[in-house]
Amino acid sequence: MPLPPDSPAPLRVRPLLPLQGVTLLIVEDSRFAAEALRLLAQRAGARLRRAEDLRTARRHLSCYQPDLVLVDMGLPDGSGAELITELAAGVAGGGPVPLAISGDPDLRDATLAAGARAFIAKPLPGPAEFPALILGHLPGRTILPQPAGAAAARPDPLALREDLLHAADLLRRWPDAAGRAYLAGFLGGLARSTGDTALARAVGALRQTDDGELPLLRGLVARRIALMPRPFA
Repeated sequence: MPLPPDSPAPLRVRPLLPLQGVTLLIVEDSRFAAEALRLLAQRAGARLRRAEDLRTARRHLSCYQPDLVLVDMGLPDGSGAELITELAAGVAGGGPVPLAISGDPDLRDATLAAGARAFIAKPLPGPAEFPALILGHLPGRTILPQPAGAAAARPDPLALREDLLHAADLLRRWPDAAGRAYLAGFLGGLARSTGDTALARAVGALRQTDDGELPLLRGLVARRIALMPRPFA
């Protein structure tokens, strides 16, 4: 039944966003993973900042205090476990809560030993699970029920292309042992996030045989770049 002409417009109730008022810092060198986290945070109402290495993360933390920090374990200038240990020491005094992210599930025990409150394996959780995971580590926050079957976050494919170009650049330099370890972690996380089983197998072999798999990885990464959309194409 239509409303009379002089009736006030019905109020539109804005749905409560589960992470409204929550500030997150992600320490993540992968543009693809960072974009996925940005979409998850945005949908849930959280404010999000990003640092791509330990140095930038510490600079952020010297200026402002987020509620929670999600730290990738493999970073260009060191292990995320270093930052997790620093953050864990300050939680009792009201500091931000550290959570660990990695594409290598074998790192779970190491992250928890460093002081992470939880370990998040790539691929990342879906939009229904992500808010509950975050709020479960923020005392006093109410966990609102989320609708099931929400569409998964789909990062911009150009972010994936940038990650592959970064990996290709590292592969051209014939990295040393530390560089190979970083590259294996970076590409391993990318392979898990995108469901790329061939890339995951090559990365697993790189962890075991060092230089022997670098030419294979170069070819795999080059072929994937060739298939990716180009900006402004």
